Amino acid sequence: MAPTLATAFSRRWWMAVTAVIENLLFSAVLLGWGSLLIMLKSEGFYSYLCRGPENSSSFNFSNASTSVASDEEEYLVMNNWPICKDQDEMLNLAFTVGSFLLSAITLPLGIVMDKYGPRKLRLLGSGCFAFSCLLIAYGASDPSNLSVLIFFALALNGFGGMCMTFTSLTLPNMFGDLRSTFIALMIGSYASSAVTFPGIKVIYDLGATFITILMVWAGCACLVFLNCFFNWPLEPFPGPEDMDFTVKIKFSWLGFDHKITGKQFYRQVTTVGRRLSVGNSMKQQHQVPKDLATQEANKLCLSTVDLEVKCKAGEEAPSFMKSVFSPIFMLSLITMCVTQLRLIFYMGAMNTILDSLTDGDLNTVSVYTSIFGVLQLLCLVTSPVIGYIMDWKLKDCEDEKEKKGKREPGQPRRPDKQIQKITNATRAFVFTNILLVGFGVTCIIPNLTLQILSFILHTIVRGFIHSAVGGLYAAVYPSSQFGSLTGMQSLISALFALLQQPLFMAMVGPLEGDPMWVNVGLLVLSMLGFCLPLVPAVSQPPPQPHQRRAGRRPQDLRPDQQRQQA
Repeated sequence: MAPTLATAFSRRWWMAVTAVIENLLFSAVLLGWGSLLIMLKSEGFYSYLCRGPENSSSFNFSNASTSVASDEEEYLVMNNWPICKDQDEMLNLAFTVGSFLLSAITLPLGIVMDKYGPRKLRLLGSGCFAFSCLLIAYGASDPSNLSVLIFFALALNGFGGMCMTFTSLTLPNMFGDLRSTFIALMIGSYASSAVTFPGIKVIYDLGATFITILMVWAGCACLVFLNCFFNWPLEPFPGPEDMDFTVKIKFSWLGFDHKITGKQFYRQVTTVGRRLSVGNSMKQQHQVPKDLATQEANKLCLSTVDLEVKCKAGEEAPSFMKSVFSPIFMLSLITMCVTQLRLIFYMGAMNTILDSLTDGDLNTVSVYTSIFGVLQLLCLVTSPVIGYIMDWKLKDCEDEKEKKGKREPGQPRRPDKQIQKITNATRAFVFTNILLVGFGVTCIIPNLTLQILSFILHTIVRGFIHSAVGGLYAAVYPSSQFGSLTGMQSLISALFALLQQPLFMAMVGPLEGDPMWVNVGLLVLSMLGFCLPLVPAVSQPPPQPHQRRAGRRPQDLRPDQQRQQA
């Protein structure tokens, strides 16, 4: 039985903590592709594409010895399975499919979630993730004939992971002014999930079989299914501006608890109260009689026409298409497309890049891959920083209700909340783009030790950019459009990120494994990210003269001005 929104609100901290843990273990685990790639090679996936032992030299992965090159190309053996460039290209293609679905599926997910809520999608996602683990395990039982299952498994893995990630992004609506901080925390746990496969690789290296690990992992995904079944409501989570759970809980006996929420609930209850208080004084119009709880709900609501909420035209939210074609959204698409391609290409080509820097020392490549995986936990620590920037001084700002209210004479006007949100978003994007450019510079320098700094910057940027975009959409656009806009942005950026496959083919082919010119081109494209912060900065209305005077503190005024103000 699905809980009501009021019940879910009382469990919001449990849901938030478990959502972070579930994101860490099940959301975007494909981001740890470097470690999974080594395990797939060790299990023989697509090893039949490589030449037989008669044309290859043996290699024991544990002794870090160097293979002997054949006439045209090096062929190695890992865990008694041959490995080669053709195998790398095929497995990278499977990663491209999985990472594409990890982002592209968000548009239909967003549309469905905005309409039906997150519960069903989260149940579906956990089921798909468990099934993907079973497919990989089945393929590992006979890789010579079942290697093709890795494509279906990674597709389901990406779909299921994104379902859990995307549904968790609506949960921060229950935390009011801290919404951007909790969005950043959810995205940080999503980005940190890249540490999962490196952790599994450690267990794998200790002697656990690949199939056993995947079976246990599938069982853990079933626990996610049960947690969602018992704790997540059917309805979408309303935004903080539309939510008043204290009013909702107080009047839950009216029968609306599972029907409507937030301001609509308050307005409809007020309408019923007016009908029941006919003949009473105006002072008692909004009070509920004590014996009201004994009456049946169908006697209270004789007509649904009486409960219609008639909003003023000025209060209507902008249409979805108007939001899509707004300058902020269009430039956010450009920023996310470039950033997504930059980050996805580095993850897909990281093993090849490290291989070129270590002269084929696979032991060193494995060590650096593990370091990259461990550093993914930085996302969980650094992502709330960008959320804190997005929420900076919002509690000290003036919202729409306070603007309409009366102020005492001489009381200074507080800053406008909407302007403060735009200012915070500008700072967040400028900071993120500076880090992205720094990451591009470190990628160009062919130094192995410097790649650790690249790992750190890659991890921070990946958490920051999603948190900044999510916080911007939550601040600028209506909460009812958050899922659809985020989904469209993710779909388009995922389509653009498909270019990483031809870039990878060019790097291992004509460029002979040298990523120099690819990184230079991506660094130039990264400069386009500075266009997005310019729009919020230009669109901010300048303060009016009376606002500047009102915003000055009394101690900043001259003595004659203080006397005049008094």
